[in-house]
Amino acid sequence: MKNLVILGAGTAGTMMANHLRPKLKSSDWNITIIDQYKTHYYQPGFLFLPFDIYTEDQVKKVGKKFIPKGVNYVQKKIEQIFPEDKKVKLEDETLDYDILIIATGSKIAPEEVEGMKGKNWHKNVFDFYTYEGALALRNKIREWNGGHLVVHITEMPIKCPVAPLEFAFLADSHFEKKGIRDKVKITYVTPLSGAFTKEKCSKSLGHLLKEKNINLEIDFAIERVDNDNNKIIDYAGREIPYDLLVTVPTNMGDEVIERSGMGDDLNFVPTDHNTLQSKEYKDVFVIGDATDVPASKAGSVAHFEAETLTDNILLYINDKPLKPEFDGHANCFIETGKNKALLIDFNYKQEPVEGTFPVPGLGPLKLLKESVFNHWGKLAFRWIYWNMLLKGTPIPLVSRNMSTKGKKL
Repeated sequence: MKNLVILGAGTAGTMMANHLRPKLKSSDWNITIIDQYKTHYYQPGFLFLPFDIYTEDQVKKVGKKFIPKGVNYVQKKIEQIFPEDKKVKLEDETLDYDILIIATGSKIAPEEVEGMKGKNWHKNVFDFYTYEGALALRNKIREWNGGHLVVHITEMPIKCPVAPLEFAFLADSHFEKKGIRDKVKITYVTPLSGAFTKEKCSKSLGHLLKEKNINLEIDFAIERVDNDNNKIIDYAGREIPYDLLVTVPTNMGDEVIERSGMGDDLNFVPTDHNTLQSKEYKDVFVIGDATDVPASKAGSVAHFEAETLTDNILLYINDKPLKPEFDGHANCFIETGKNKALLIDFNYKQEPVEGTFPVPGLGPLKLLKESVFNHWGKLAFRWIYWNMLLKGTPIPLVSRNMSTKGKKL
C-alpha cells in the first residue's frame, strides 16, 4: 500500500482529494489530507463582507463535509516536512509518503511592515484578506461617517490581485448609496506603475478609477505605518495620510515551508510553471497559493492547476513523462460597483483583452467591459464554488487552458 499525502484542505487541497480519490485504487493508495482548521472559508466572499453584501454564514462552512469518502482527514498542525526522508511531522505523529502534494496556501504578514500591525490594527487599520479582518472592517464601515479612505497594497504577489481594486470600486458604490460619498475621499495606493499588472487591463481599470473620482498613487514602496499621525510612508519619504486604512499586507507562504527549508524568501515553493512538480523533489507536487508560479493566486487558477496536476500525478505513478501543459490560465470577475463587473481571462503569455466568454462570439459574458451579466456571474460563483469547484466537478465550457477564440488579440 502506498501513501499520497495532501498538506492543506483549502481550495486547492480539497479539489485534489476529490480529483484523485476516484482515479486511484483504494487497494493500492491511501490518500490522507491534513489541515489544522475545522472551518473552510470562501475567501472571495471576504470582499463582500465589509459592505454587508454577504453574511458570515455565506463565507464559511465545515471543511470536512467537502472531503470525499475514502480519504483520511487528519485535523492536526503540520510541524515540518522532511523531503529527503519522505516524511511529514505532525504535532504528535509522523507520516510517510510516496507522493506529497503541498497545498498550504498563503497568508497575510502585516508584521513585515513596521507599524502595520500596531496599536491601531483593526481599529482604523484593517485587512480584508482574513475572515477576522473583513468582519472587523464591516463593523467599522457600519459606523464610519466619512474621511480619507486609503486602499493600499504592500507588495506583489498577493491573493487575487484585483481584489483591492474591487474594494475601492465597491467602497465608492457603498458610500454613494449611503449618501456620504461627498464626505469620503478614496485613494488607491499601489507599488505597481499602474492600476494592475497587465498593461491593457491596467489602462481600463485606471480609467474606471478616474471616472469614479478615486485617486491613484503608483510606485509606492511602503516603509512604515505611522500610527500616531495616521500616515503611510514610503522609502522615498512620500507620505499619504488616512482616516481609514484598508491594506493588503505582504502575502507569504505557510511557516511550515520555511521550517522545512523548501521555500523562497516569501515561503513559496519553487515549482515547475507548467507541470506543477517541485523543482527540487520529484515526488513532491505543489498547487495553488503555495507555488511560486507567476500566475494569479486565485481560486480559478487552482481549479485549472488541479486538472493538470491530477493528470501529471497519474503519469508520475506510471513512470511516464509529465505534461508541461499548465499555461497560467486565470479568469477573474472584477466588481466595479453599482451591480456591474468586468471579466478578464489571461495566462502567462496573453494579457487580458476584449472579447466574449465562455462561448466565442456569443458570450454571454463580455471581456474587459462592465456589465450586469458579469456581476451576476461573480455572485453565481459562490454557488459554483461550494457545489462544483471544491468537489472537482468540471465546469461546462470552461477549459483548463486559455482559449484565444472569441478574443480580440
